[in-house]
Amino acid sequence: MASTSEFSRTLSLLRQERGVSQRTAAKDLGISQALLSHYENGIREPGLAFVVKACDYYHVSADFILGRTLSRDGSMLTSEEVLNTAEPGNILQGSVMATLQSKLLSGAVGVLFGLLGKLGDKGAINAAAAYLGSAVYQMYRHLYRAAGANEAYFALDPAACTMGAADADMKLAENRYARYLRAQVSQKAEFPDLTSEALAAAYPGRCQSLTQVLSTADARLNALTEK
Repeated sequence: MASTSEFSRTLSLLRQERGVSQRTAAKDLGISQALLSHYENGIREPGLAFVVKACDYYHVSADFILGRTLSRDGSMLTSEEVLNTAEPGNILQGSVMATLQSKLLSGAVGVLFGLLGKLGDKGAINAAAAYLGSAVYQMYRHLYRAAGANEAYFALDPAACTMGAADADMKLAENRYARYLRAQVSQKAEFPDLTSEALAAAYPGRCQSLTQVLSTADARLNALTEK
């Protein structure tokens, strides 16, 4: 199998995305809940017959569930295709990894703002933009400093930047964002459909970027809580 850890994580995420319990999924797949738990936690590796059943059950390709592609229908993203996504002359063409990460994040952010646009809450949109803007600012400024450039270019004092001014701004922006969304809930606003089928139809291509970004971050954050 391509990657047991990738398979188990994807299997668990697909079940959660579908909104069914482990017991229900196990029954539908014709196995015990204990065995499905072992598969989802990477304790045991399933046979080909189960992989085929799981693909049919979750409506994804074998390549997707095995972590060999970001596309649910199984289309593969080659190195050449990744490089071709960069604009002509873009320095990212020299690094497949940098280009792929840029593509994944831009696609995921595009879906996020597309969904917020459907919700129509300017406050939530601006708060999300502020949060992400500060994150980019902080990453770029670290690079700027490491490269030995003159930080007088920025209005924010280097000491304030080092002491977490951007982190504080991100936390405040996140708080505003959550507050705006809660207000929408209290007003019984109609939220966009977030099922995998609806997202794939509304954002073909970019939806797989969102899935990969969420999956990677979820696994990383979950590992932090287990330490």
